[in-house]
Amino acid sequence: MRMLVRLLFGLFVLKAVVASPRFSRQAHLDTYSSTNYDDNFNLESDYEDVLTIGEPQVRNTISFLSLLEQPKEEEELPLKPQLVPQSSGGSGILMGPDTQKGMPICLLCTCLGGSVYCDDLNLDTVPPLPKDTTHFYARYNRIKKINKSDFASMNKLKRIDLTHNEITSIEDRAFVGLPELEEVVIRENHISQLPSFPETMTLIDASHNNVGSKGIHREAFKDMTGLLYLYLTDNHIDYIPVPLPDSLRSLHLQRNNIQMMHEDTFCNLQDFSYIRRALEDIRLDGNPINLSRTPQAYICLPRIPIGDLI
Repeated sequence: MRMLVRLLFGLFVLKAVVASPRFSRQAHLDTYSSTNYDDNFNLESDYEDVLTIGEPQVRNTISFLSLLEQPKEEEELPLKPQLVPQSSGGSGILMGPDTQKGMPICLLCTCLGGSVYCDDLNLDTVPPLPKDTTHFYARYNRIKKINKSDFASMNKLKRIDLTHNEITSIEDRAFVGLPELEEVVIRENHISQLPSFPETMTLIDASHNNVGSKGIHREAFKDMTGLLYLYLTDNHIDYIPVPLPDSLRSLHLQRNNIQMMHEDTFCNLQDFSYIRRALEDIRLDGNPINLSRTPQAYICLPRIPIGDLI
């Protein structure tokens, strides 16, 4: 009985082996190899049929069909550098217009967003700036003059800082055509005549210059309804440049030559209810003026000015 079972089991295994795909493919390969065809004539489909699961599938040749089916790699296009918009004084090249030193402005200076920093570079003129400049710093240089063309068409410029240069003159309308200009710092120079400023100003700092009694236009600050800070310390001014806008918060006139003050310099004598709440910081120390002589001049102020009271 056991022999019969073993015999039946053996026949069953033999039948399964003969019917298996591997056996049939191998038999087909043996038959194909026995023909007189050149081995190089085999197609890749026949080569793949010989392979079975578990055997390394290494391809030594690439079929012509597979080459046709492979997509072409896209050719990389060379990057085209973008030009920075030129200013009125330069030619549009990479990283801003050329300076007099033959370098793009953003290689000579440091450009961060809309801010251009040209501090301490021994510049003797204002370099041509990209048109999208919003803040320009050229402190500690040797710039001697500011021309109207230096900032022409700079419609986004908000702040100019030219601290500690050798500026002796500024063309009167050098800043007027700048619609967004709010802050100008020209302290520590040799300026004797202040230029005209646009009505958009919020800060003007012309301290430590040579501005005298004739160096400020009549009613120069009257229409600057947003002016907050006016610094004219260490000049040769002998009067307070009134009228001043109600928006003003801080007025620094230390170490000038102011000798007197009118009672209506800051207040409205026709309206005793008028109060200048914004103007909390007035510096008159270092001037030959006795503030105690004009007590009515401070009744509308939140704080008495700093200065000599005797």
